Amino acid sequence: MFDQNSHFHTLQETARTPSIWHAAICFMGVLLLLSLGLFVAQVSLHVLIFFSLVWVGINARGLGYSFIAIRRMMDDGIAKALPAIYIFLLIGMVIASFMHSGTIACLMYYGLSWLTPGSFLAIGLLLCSLMSIATGTAWGTVGTIGVVLIGIGDTLGIPLPLVAGMIISGATFGDKLSPISDTTNLAAMSTGTQLYRHIGSMLYTTLPTFIVVLIIFILWGMQYGGNSPMDNRTEEIRIALASAYRLEPWWTLLPILLMFVMSVKHYSAEISMSCSILLAVAIAVVFQGKNGVEMINVLWLNTPGTTGIESIDDMLGRGGLYSMAWTLVLSIMALALGGILHHAGFLESLLRHLIVRIQRVSTLIAATIISGLVGNMALGEAYISILLNGQLFKDAFQEKSLDNAMLSRSVEEGSTLTTALIPWTTAGTFYAATLGVPTLDYAVYALLNLLNPLISIAMVILGIGIWRIQSIDYRP
Repeated sequence: MFDQNSHFHTLQETARTPSIWHAAICFMGVLLLLSLGLFVAQVSLHVLIFFSLVWVGINARGLGYSFIAIRRMMDDGIAKALPAIYIFLLIGMVIASFMHSGTIACLMYYGLSWLTPGSFLAIGLLLCSLMSIATGTAWGTVGTIGVVLIGIGDTLGIPLPLVAGMIISGATFGDKLSPISDTTNLAAMSTGTQLYRHIGSMLYTTLPTFIVVLIIFILWGMQYGGNSPMDNRTEEIRIALASAYRLEPWWTLLPILLMFVMSVKHYSAEISMSCSILLAVAIAVVFQGKNGVEMINVLWLNTPGTTGIESIDDMLGRGGLYSMAWTLVLSIMALALGGILHHAGFLESLLRHLIVRIQRVSTLIAATIISGLVGNMALGEAYISILLNGQLFKDAFQEKSLDNAMLSRSVEEGSTLTTALIPWTTAGTFYAATLGVPTLDYAVYALLNLLNPLISIAMVILGIGIWRIQSIDYRP
C-alpha cells in the first residue's frame, strides 16, 4: 500500500523494512524529544524538530539507507508541499495590506456597533468569526476583539467562561476556514490537498455545526437581555478606529470581497491573494493616504497601528512576509521529518496492524480525529500534530479511495479544534492568559470546538459528506 517507498528502496538494495517495535521506538523517540523539550527543558520547537530529524535519520541509516537516500526522502517530503509554501509567502502580505487598506478596521468598526445586551453572545460569535476569517488568526482575534468582548461581557454580568467559550468558538471557526490561516494551509499542505477543496470539504461539517452553535448562543443570550446597557468601551474603540482610517465599506471591503469572489470562481489561491494584495495596496495609498514606499515595506514587515489603543495597534501591526518565517521554517523542517518517517517505512510498520483492523470509513475518520487530539496532548502544539497526522494517515485514506480533502478535514478537526481545549497547549495557555479564564472553565462553552468533531463523525456514519477520489480541474 506504500508503493512510493519502492523508489527509495531501489537506491539502496540492502535497506530493510523496520519492524513494528523499531518503528514504535523511533516514533516514541520523536514524541519524547518534542514533549520533554517543550515542557521540561523549554527548548525552541524548531531546534527540537532538528534533533528529531537527526534521531529519525540515524534510525533510517540503521536500516541500511545511505545519506543520499535519506536526503532524497526529505526533499520529497518538502517538494510535495511547494504549492502551499508559495501560499505561505503570500499570507503575510495579505494580512499586512488588509490592515493598511482599512479592511480589518472597517470590520471591527461596524461589527462593534451591532452589539446589544440580548444579542451579545450571538453577535460576538459572528464578529469573532468574521475577524478570524479576515485575519486568518484565532490568536489575533482573541487577543484583540476577544479582549474587548470579555470586558463588555463582565460589565453585562454574563459569566466569563461562557463569554470566553463564545469568543474561542468564533475565532476557531474563522481560523479553520480562512484561506490565509496558517493551520488551514498546513492541513492542506501536509495531506496534498488543493487549498479551496480543503476549505470546501470542511464547510460540509463546520457550517452545520456553526448554525447549531449560533442557535444555542442566541437562546443563551436571551436570558441576559435585561442586563445593563453596553459601556463606553466599544464607542472609544470605534472613535479611535474612525480617527485613524477612512472607513467607507464600499472601498475598504473591496480587497476581501475580491478574494472571496475569486475563491468562489475557483481561481488559484496564489492568483486571488496576489490580486487582493495589489488592490489593498492601491486603496491604502489612494484612499487611506499611505506613502507608497511605506506600503511596499510593510509587505515585508508591518508596523503597529496608530489608534492610540495598544491592543488594537498591536493587532493592526500584524502581517508581512517576515511574520510568516516562524511557521514556514517549522513547516519545512516538519515536512522533511515526515518524508523520512514515510519513505523509510516507519509509518507503514506502525500503522499496518492498526489499519488492517479499520474496516469502516467512520472508524478511520474517528481514528484520525482522535489521533489529532492525542497529538495535541502529547506535543502541546497543533502545528506538529497537523503535519504528522497528515503524513500518518495519508495512505490509509487512499487505500479506501477517500479524497485527500476528507483527510485534511479530519486532521483539522482533530488538531486545530481541540488545541484550545487542552490547558498545556500553546493555544490553551494563550487563551487562558489573554482572557483571564482558565482553560477547563471555558472549555465546556467552546461549543464549536467540542461539537464539530462529533458532528463530523456522525455525518460520516450516516453517509453524508464522504468524498471519493476523483479528478478535478481547478482552473476557471
